[in-house]
Amino acid sequence: MRGAALWQLGQSLSRRLSNSSNRPKPRFFAAAAAAELKKTALHDFHVENGGKMVPFAGWSMPIQYKDSIMDSTVNCRENGGLFDVSHMCGLSLTGKDSVAFLERLVVADVAGLRPGTGTLTVFTNERGGAIDDSVVTKVREDHIYLVVNAGCRDKDLAHIGEHLEAFKAKGGDVSWHIHDERSLLALQGPLAAPVLQLLTKDDLSKMYFGEFNTLDINGFKCFLTRTGYTGEDGFEISVPSENALDLAKAILEKSEGKVRLTGLGARDSLRLEAGLCLYGNDMEQHITPVEAGLSWAIGKRRRAEGGFLGADVILKQLEEGPSIRRVGFFSSGPPPRSHSEILSSNGEKLGEITSGGFSPYLKKNIAMGYVKSGSHKPGTEVKIVIRGKSNDAVVTKMPFVPTKYYKPS
Repeated sequence: MRGAALWQLGQSLSRRLSNSSNRPKPRFFAAAAAAELKKTALHDFHVENGGKMVPFAGWSMPIQYKDSIMDSTVNCRENGGLFDVSHMCGLSLTGKDSVAFLERLVVADVAGLRPGTGTLTVFTNERGGAIDDSVVTKVREDHIYLVVNAGCRDKDLAHIGEHLEAFKAKGGDVSWHIHDERSLLALQGPLAAPVLQLLTKDDLSKMYFGEFNTLDINGFKCFLTRTGYTGEDGFEISVPSENALDLAKAILEKSEGKVRLTGLGARDSLRLEAGLCLYGNDMEQHITPVEAGLSWAIGKRRRAEGGFLGADVILKQLEEGPSIRRVGFFSSGPPPRSHSEILSSNGEKLGEITSGGFSPYLKKNIAMGYVKSGSHKPGTEVKIVIRGKSNDAVVTKMPFVPTKYYKPS
């Protein structure tokens, strides 16, 4: 299920739930389909707390709780949100050649990372297209930790596994472990650090955006990364699955009700407001990191040396410029949706929307999409076609909501 579909489903659920408390519930999704879905360690906790569960990447996941998606989005920005993102796939690469192996597959300068730091990167194919995006962390020189998207898990693991086998056959020292024994919680918003600090003896004020540590939280050994998918300060906490429920309850209790359970619907509106890509919408196998506006993620040394899949295509785009570019929009009329056409003032097709909706925080329409180079500059006036009608829009810089990442002053 893609981002725009998630947002629309969430809005539809909100309307239905507010109007149908006495209406018989449909049974079309009953036993068989539900039984096939995987469940996180917090599944029953979500249901007990009013989570509206939907299928997502083979998992039963909460799209929202009792709050509307609008309210949940604003509360995350003003207080905090706790997300269960255990459907995502964490894995470790270990061995003295781990960095060399991974650099064949991603654009990041992994060798240049200090131990305990990480960065966003992109797995590329031979044509320079994005297989997936991922946050990669160098735990030690011989240990890399990364998290890949739930919807890309099968193809990512097949891709990594195929190259791993070939690399090891040539004598490379690298092994992998998929962390299916762990759950992943994302604590986001201005209260994330003060609340989490109540559950650990380690000084979180010394841990900055993009940094990683292994520490005790609520008595459990956790992998903690200061990162997130909302544009707010926050953390992703990898915790043993048997301890995930206790940790979630402790976080909510320590916040005194201000940090709330938050579902996939608000997560999608938050990441859109932050101008962040959703794989399958804003990045796909035919879109390069340069076209996606992620040139900054390609390390300086990697630009000079290449050595990753599709490097010839990507390095040429860096030198000459891409033919299309991802940009943001403010628009009038109905909120833009994925695949809405973008036209010039003369009616020429410039591209299409990849993600869009009504911003709960800004109270206006926002969207992102791809346009021909030359039409990508902020302030460029365009038309977005929705249900056959052209609506005024203007290209704008992203993020739409300023990020609040915790960095050294």
